[in-house]
Amino acid sequence: MAMHHAKSGEVVDLRPLGPKLAQTKATALVKTPSFEAARLVVLAGKEIPPHEVSGNVTLYCLEGRVRIALEHTAMELAAGEWVYLDGGERHSVNGIENSSLLMTILFDR
Repeated sequence: MAMHHAKSGEVVDLRPLGPKLAQTKATALVKTPSFEAARLVVLAGKEIPPHEVSGNVTLYCLEGRVRIALEHTAMELAAGEWVYLDGGERHSVNGIENSSLLMTILFDR
């Protein structure tokens, strides 16, 4: 079954999932040749292992708290906080609390 991606002008609900968070999987929202957006779910104690993405990345914490580890530093991101990463910057995401994040990637064309 093909995954649904939002169409231009379609409203997407990104409100906190609350008690449904632990049973929710990551969801792709939009994917075009120049842009990708997804809702990531990172549960407490789980990790998205170190990786890099070719495009510039933003992560906006919708709920919960995560630790973002970069090559030479690390930071915590809590609900309502946002971070930008240059394309190609190696990073990992660790769940401190059950969390969901809005991830966007901008690809060079």
